[in-house]
Amino acid sequence: MSSLAIIPARGGSKRIPNKNIKDFLGKPIISYSINAAIESGIFEEVMVSTDSRKIAEIAKTFGATIPFLRSDENSNDISTLSDAILEVINEYEDRGKTFDNICCILPTAPFITPNKLTESYKKFNEGNYDSFFPIVSFSYPIQRALKLDNDKVKMVNEEYYKARSQDLESRYHDSGQFYWVKKTSFLKTKKLFMLNSGAIEISELEAQDIDSETDWKLAEMKYRLMKL
Repeated sequence: MSSLAIIPARGGSKRIPNKNIKDFLGKPIISYSINAAIESGIFEEVMVSTDSRKIAEIAKTFGATIPFLRSDENSNDISTLSDAILEVINEYEDRGKTFDNICCILPTAPFITPNKLTESYKKFNEGNYDSFFPIVSFSYPIQRALKLDNDKVKMVNEEYYKARSQDLESRYHDSGQFYWVKKTSFLKTKKLFMLNSGAIEISELEAQDIDSETDWKLAEMKYRLMKL
């Protein structure tokens, strides 16, 4: 089966300017995703979907291909990952190239490793899933979440008031790193999270949302800790 890695990296970023190519411990952050994908050896092609010629040139220096630039329609603030993936699939098929599996790898995910990609790819295939991605356990039981109601603190789910944390079932969130999808399943649903989705659990140390400068610093701290 053939696999394509798509790294979506549009040029516009309001909260962190030039986020996708900003220096992360000495290298553009997108280079970590590109290098992990290439070094995994499981992709026929590692491509970057971008509307920015600057991002395209930087991505090429690290070995990614940019066979075409992303359309303006799928480069605005409301366009989704699914929109970008669908555009890439259609463009490739117009050029006579098709793939069985797609892996959408985010450009701001320096914690991705070749081993993590190959391990997830193996489980994705062995489980015959339609999609597969890494997840992280919430560090505190969300069943005991609180809310503010007219400046007063209340439990969201009061039935868990007396429950012990160790007795509550773990809950998870998307790590925001990469997503495997079967192309045929994705074309039917246009979704990354499907009824037949699987996951691999990773630790909090291996993931960090990067939406602010503080997030960026935390990500660099975590990365350094991982390399100790």
